[in-house]
Amino acid sequence: MILTIRNIVPIIKAHWVGQNDTDIIDYISIDSRSLQNDENTLFFAISGPNHDGHLYIEELIQKGVQHFVVTKIPENVAGRADFLIVDNTLDALQKFAAFYRSLFDFPVIGITGSNGKTIIKEWLNFLLSPDYNIIRSPKSYNSQVGVPLSILGINEKHNLGIFEAGISMMLEMEKLQKIIQPTIGILSNIGSAHDEGFSSVAEKIKEKLKLFVSVNVLILNKNKTIIAFVNPKIKIFSWCSDDKSADVFITKKNIGELTELQVTYREDTFPIIIPFQDQASVENAIHCMMVMLYFGYNQKVIQTRIAHLYPVEMRLKVKTGINNCTLIDDSYSSDFQSLKIALDFLENQKQHKKKTLILSDIFQSGLSNEELYSQVSQLIISNKITRVIGIGETISQFKNKFINSTTFKNVSEFTYAFDNLNFENETILIKGARDFNFEKIVSMLEEKTHETVLEINLNAIGHNLSFFKSKLKPKTKMMVMVKAFGYGNGGFEIAQLLEHHKVDYLGVAFADEGISLKNAGITVPIMVLNPETTSFAAIIQHQLEPEIYSIKGLKAFLKIAEQNKLKQFPIHIKIDTGMHRLGFEEKNLEDLIQILRGNETVQIKSVLSHMATSDDLKQHVFSKSQIALFEKLSSQLQTELNIKPIRHILNTSGITNYPEAQYDMVRLGIGLYGVSNDSEEQKELENVGTLKSVISQIRTIDANESVGYGRRFIAEKETKIATIPIGYADGIRRSWGNGVGYVVINNKQAKIVGSVCMDMLMVDVTDIDCKEGNTVIIFGENPTVNFMAKQLNTIPYEILTSISQRVKRVFFRE
Repeated sequence: MILTIRNIVPIIKAHWVGQNDTDIIDYISIDSRSLQNDENTLFFAISGPNHDGHLYIEELIQKGVQHFVVTKIPENVAGRADFLIVDNTLDALQKFAAFYRSLFDFPVIGITGSNGKTIIKEWLNFLLSPDYNIIRSPKSYNSQVGVPLSILGINEKHNLGIFEAGISMMLEMEKLQKIIQPTIGILSNIGSAHDEGFSSVAEKIKEKLKLFVSVNVLILNKNKTIIAFVNPKIKIFSWCSDDKSADVFITKKNIGELTELQVTYREDTFPIIIPFQDQASVENAIHCMMVMLYFGYNQKVIQTRIAHLYPVEMRLKVKTGINNCTLIDDSYSSDFQSLKIALDFLENQKQHKKKTLILSDIFQSGLSNEELYSQVSQLIISNKITRVIGIGETISQFKNKFINSTTFKNVSEFTYAFDNLNFENETILIKGARDFNFEKIVSMLEEKTHETVLEINLNAIGHNLSFFKSKLKPKTKMMVMVKAFGYGNGGFEIAQLLEHHKVDYLGVAFADEGISLKNAGITVPIMVLNPETTSFAAIIQHQLEPEIYSIKGLKAFLKIAEQNKLKQFPIHIKIDTGMHRLGFEEKNLEDLIQILRGNETVQIKSVLSHMATSDDLKQHVFSKSQIALFEKLSSQLQTELNIKPIRHILNTSGITNYPEAQYDMVRLGIGLYGVSNDSEEQKELENVGTLKSVISQIRTIDANESVGYGRRFIAEKETKIATIPIGYADGIRRSWGNGVGYVVINNKQAKIVGSVCMDMLMVDVTDIDCKEGNTVIIFGENPTVNFMAKQLNTIPYEILTSISQRVKRVFFRE
């Protein structure tokens, strides 16, 4: 169906203001960064408590976008584009998606539950794709925004849909049901995820079941608690391991690293081998098997396909590559919808002008190959990809559709030609269907470092930023601290995300940190908190903004500024209100005023101070005295210099504990990275960094044998010891060893035994089922950096910033 503005207006109940309502719309967008936005795009300016899509409209008009769904027309763009005015833009997007879904009539599987939704969806896609043209949610697009965007990917060639629905509070599922309109339902399980959004487990179950009000069948694990809430009019197709009244009865046993099921269905019993042992994977595979039984697949096909299930990678990962390359690893799926998402992610994360796409054959588009690769070509052109490397029999046939392209029939041919492809100083998106084994390409391109990584969750950073923004008054600006390499989490990648979220300032400790960000293309104003006089020339050259905290420093900066004939160069004046670290004291203020009065070389952009005890409410009297002194001294500067600078004194804890002192701006630091001193606030924040390693070796020692330097651990009985390749050179303090700290292996705590070495530590895994190569969690959700800091009598800042730069940072987005 060809959709025009005229068609869309009544669907979303909009009031149209514009010039031409017959323009054709072929792309829906909510992301201003997407290079797929063009004159045929309809941009929904989604707004929330801490995000306003209307802020990006002028920027989009400059890029050629002409059609917008808005709640109001911003004054600066009135008359420059076409606007569809609605009461709520998210509601309008959902209405449009629900209408679009109603245009198609084929089976649609809707999946919900606390865990396993994405894995079930991906496995069903793998199991059913030989027989259907499938449209499915890309990645974990299961939210109030993600679901409508997923639905809008349907085309007339698809004949099966698989969509997941995730909720976190009441009154959300009814909206998703109207959009997905599933004919087949799967309830994966009910766990503790998002418990805080519901008053009880019963309330959560009832809300999730709203997805299935109109399904032909609901597939679930037969559970008395859940069955009690299911509408008896809904047909149930159930399975169970302890209730033979279920439609499918299952027994299971472990065989090595596999699980064998004995499946009894319609008086027939047959075996199924699942290539996993953990309970979650087994249950997810059973749900997939149930769908195949419902669809009438024979036993042999089910047995063969389920035996080939594979681990699902649900995240786009950013990795450091060889020869100063940046890799975006999306090497486990290749379909048109996920390609569009991956290309947007590439644009958001690119660190180099040169952009290379390594792409396999694309499956399940529902389009002819000619049409598909024509659309892929247009997508690549709009995203300004510099070079395309295609791998596969089909994409090789359409090589002529791509500019600057090289194709190979398979990964082996690519490997043979690798040395001549010259990967250097570029961002590389690796996007391939699982059958192509693109993990081999990732391994070839990835910088070789040891197996310890710090994974950074970019979604969590966005969540935490929004949480603190919600505490601010509408006009309060925000500076975010990215000093110390983003508190150990990474500088550029986080700064780029903050720039998109339109923070007002970034803060760094030293000039070289700011210069690095500027050279990488960051345009947000950057304040240097601790500038050395020797760095003033570089600060001026790179348009950084120095904090000035002494008469000596001010005179030195003015001298260099005057030599460069500067006018109104921005500086920031630091006042000491009791921290007694850096800053002008009250007794210095008259001298400061005398120097600055009438001086046009510099502009006092802001006046700031720093609180010493904002995190300790027992010290509230001192904190209040700091705020009062700041008010007095900053007001004196304003009056005597006749200026109106930005004033700011609050850090992360201050934002929470002293909201009355927000002034014009606040400075967010450790809170962005998911750490708070307030236990209630901590529950609202999401973990950002997870430090991971692997088991290098496992050995068993006898009683009275020792482990590590100094024989600080002596085994009292036969003990199984695992060695992990991370030590104090990576940032793990020696005091965390010898029974004080632990790591987590297969969800179980393993005590650290003996001394932490420079590059290794050893743990007791006697009671843990594990093997060499298994993942080890050093910190993250468990143990948290807060817990580690408390045990070590230090602060979370020290834990995070101590992680060595030799530990590889991997950035991902769910």
